[in-house]
Amino acid sequence: MERLRNALEHLEAPDCPNCHLTMRWFRSELVRDDQQSTVAHLFICPNCKGARRVDTDFTPPVRIPPEKLATPRFRVVRGGRR
Repeated sequence: MERLRNALEHLEAPDCPNCHLTMRWFRSELVRDDQQSTVAHLFICPNCKGARRVDTDFTPPVRIPPEKLATPRFRVVRGGRR
């Protein structure tokens, strides 16, 4: 969630190609989470309701290896309850 907020800080809203109005932000989502992450931002025109996607690439500050992550809260028990 923090990555989406940080990606929005430096983003400028595009102009609608039909109406030439500044489009409004609609939503953002993390598209690719690799060495170079990508966040896709969707903008909607308030006049013609046209949509436009703007991608932002950035490098995540810290990568945590899977063996260092917290353990799962639930454990699967084979055979069920006795």
